[in-house]
Amino acid sequence: MARTVNCVKLGKEADGLDFPPYPGEMGKKIYLNVSKEAWQAWLSHQTMLINEYRLTPVDPKARKFLEEEMEKFLFGDGSEKPEGFVDPNAS
Repeated sequence: MARTVNCVKLGKEADGLDFPPYPGEMGKKIYLNVSKEAWQAWLSHQTMLINEYRLTPVDPKARKFLEEEMEKFLFGDGSEKPEGFVDPNAS
């Protein structure tokens, strides 16, 4: 039987992650409070941020920025899209 969580991002019960997806306390917080669906949404948003801002994930400044955006996306008011971003999948 799948583990469920009361997902803070979706505001409903949903399938939980199989393991903490991030190290440390933040990973534990995500594991306990974020669903697989919301985590996948974050990964897509993170990819867009990396591409649009041309970030290098090994750069400490980029990692700090992404962690801050992850916290806002999952637990806050959301992470903004870059100014002028046009979703290539939108019609």
